[in-house]
Amino acid sequence: MQNVSKRTILWIVPIAIIAIFWYFYGPKDEITDNEYITYIKEASVDESNISFENSFATNCTDSKWVYFKTQKNQNVVEFKGTCEVENQKSDLNLQFVVEDDQKGYTMGVLLLDGKQQTEEQRNNMLKLIASN
Repeated sequence: MQNVSKRTILWIVPIAIIAIFWYFYGPKDEITDNEYITYIKEASVDESNISFENSFATNCTDSKWVYFKTQKNQNVVEFKGTCEVENQKSDLNLQFVVEDDQKGYTMGVLLLDGKQQTEEQRNNMLKLIASN
């Protein structure tokens, strides 16, 4: 009888550990509305009077803003949408790394159809979107 209880413990403990890790580190629901997203939406594109929200709303469809925190505790706001680039519909992902006190941000990665763009390509894309 004792062997059965030891076996039971030996398979219950690993399952409990996996469940705990899944709870704390597993996939999380997307955060689509918070102060970091609002801060980036209201920020101006390239020192113009046009906000990111208006610029992307004008030029992109199926748009979505998502917030997440990295393992390094960086606040990241990501724009996902389908935008017209060179007369073609392309999936666009643009990340902004926002400071904790929301006094500034840096541009992160730009993915166009899943391919990472250079910093120069990213800046040209933003100018193109802001000018439309």
